[in-house]
Amino acid sequence: MKRRRRPTDDAEVAAVDLGSNSFHMIVARPEGNSLRMMDRLREPVRLAAGLDDKRRLDAAARDRALACLERFGQRLRGLPSQAVRAVGTNTLRQLRAADDFLDRAQAALGHPIQIVSGYEEARLVYLGVAHSIAGDDRRRLVMDIGGGSTELIIGEAFVPRQMESLHMGCVSATQRFFTDGRITEKTLQAAELAARRELEPIAARYRRAGWERAVGASGTIRSVERCLRDNGWSENGIHPAGLARLRAALIKAGRINKLTLDGVSARRAEVLPGGFAVLSAAFDQLGIAHMDAADGALREGLLFDLLGRIRHEDVRSASIAAMARRYHVDTEHAGRVADTAEQLRRMVADAWQLDEPGMADMLRWAASVHEIGLDISHSQYHKHGEYILRHSDLAGFSREDQQVIATLVRAHRRKFPRAVFRELPQYWQRPAMRLAIVLRLATTLHRARTAEPPPPVSATTEGKTLHLALADRGGAGHALIEADLQEEADYIAVAGYRLLTSRG
Repeated sequence: MKRRRRPTDDAEVAAVDLGSNSFHMIVARPEGNSLRMMDRLREPVRLAAGLDDKRRLDAAARDRALACLERFGQRLRGLPSQAVRAVGTNTLRQLRAADDFLDRAQAALGHPIQIVSGYEEARLVYLGVAHSIAGDDRRRLVMDIGGGSTELIIGEAFVPRQMESLHMGCVSATQRFFTDGRITEKTLQAAELAARRELEPIAARYRRAGWERAVGASGTIRSVERCLRDNGWSENGIHPAGLARLRAALIKAGRINKLTLDGVSARRAEVLPGGFAVLSAAFDQLGIAHMDAADGALREGLLFDLLGRIRHEDVRSASIAAMARRYHVDTEHAGRVADTAEQLRRMVADAWQLDEPGMADMLRWAASVHEIGLDISHSQYHKHGEYILRHSDLAGFSREDQQVIATLVRAHRRKFPRAVFRELPQYWQRPAMRLAIVLRLATTLHRARTAEPPPPVSATTEGKTLHLALADRGGAGHALIEADLQEEADYIAVAGYRLLTSRG
C-alpha cells in the first residue's frame, strides 16, 4: 500500500454511497461542527437490477457502475484517501465474488471501497438524518428505503437506540412484483403484504419503544413527499390519506411506463411502485400517522462519521470498549499488551511497512479484545474470539475492518493459521500477518499477567527475520520469557518468518 496523506481539519472531505439503486457522491468542507456542501453527484446505476438469482452482476450493470465511479474519481482526484469514505450497501453485500468487482471499482474511483453491514448502514443513515434536523431532540423514528434494503432506526438526538435493516427495497420489490410493468390492485396488495411480513418481527418492539416524530430519508420518501405536495394531496409531509390518493393514482395509471405524476421524475417512476409498497406497509404495520422528509441520509452520515475520525472522535474505539465490557475482558492486562504491541510496531514500522494510516488502530483494537473468547471457554478461546468479532454488529466498522481484527485475534496464539490470511483482501494479507506477529510477541512478553513491565526490548528486522534484544535482567522471570519466545519462534516459522532473540 502506498503511503497516504492525512487530511486536515478544514480540507475537503467526500462520501461515496454505492447504493442498490443509485450511486451518490458529495464533497464538503468542514466549517466548525457543520459541513458546507461543495459538490453533489448522483447517477441511477440500478445495481440491484443487474443482480441475478445466483448473486452475480450482469455485464451491463457492472459497466454502468464502473463508468460512474470513473466519473466520480475524476472529481476526487487529489484528495487523500483518508478524506474519502466510499461504502457499498445491500447489493454489494449479496454479490458473489464481490472482491473481483471491488478491485475494479476501487481502481475506477481511485479510493478504497468498503462494504458495510445493514446495522452499520442504519447507523450512518441515522447520523445523516440527525445532523440534517439538528436542534430537534425529540425521540424519532427514522426510515430509509434503499434499492435493496430498508433501514429503521429509533433514536434521540445523535444517538440511535434501536436499529434494523430489512431485506426489502424499491428496486427489489419492483422487480419481484411488477416485473411486467403492470400496476394492479392485486400486485400492489401482494407487494404490501410481503413488506408487512418483513416488518412483522420488529413491529411490536418498535411500537412499544415509541417515538414523537417520524422522519424519512432516501429518494423514494422524498419523491413521495414531493408528489403529495405537488398534487395537492398533502400540505406537509406524508400521511395515510395522502398515501391512499397516491395508491389510487398508481392503479389508475396501470403501467409503470404510464406514470406521469407531478413531483416524480421519470427515473424515480421506474421503481416507485416497489418503494410505495414498502412505505405503505411501514405506515400500516408500525402505525405511523405522519412522516417528514429529511435532506440527510447515508452519504451525509458518512461525512460526519469521517469528520469524527479526522478529529479523533472515532465511534469504532467506543465499539471496541463496549465489546470488551460485554465479554468481561481484563482491560488492564489488555491495555498493557496493546501498549507493548504499539511499541514493537513502531520499531519495525518502516522496514515492515506497518506505518500506513489505520494500522496502529487495527493493532490496538485487536489487542484490546484479544481475550474476548475467554467468556465462552478457555479452550481455543482465540477461535471463539475470531467468531465473535467476525459476526458481531460493531458500529463504525466495515465488513473488511472486522475481518482484519478477527484475523489478528485468531492468529495471536498457538499455531500460526496461514490460511486465514489468504481470506483477506490481497493488500491486507502481508501487513495483517506482520501485525499478527507483533501482537503474538506482545502477548508472549506479558504471559505472566503481572502489572510489572516486561524487560525493555528493542526490535529490528531484515526481510522476514525479526531480532529481539531483551535487556539483561537475569533471574527466573527472564529465563521464562526467553523460553516462551523460543516456542513462539517455532510457531511463526510456519509463516516463513524467523525470530531471533538475544540479551542486550
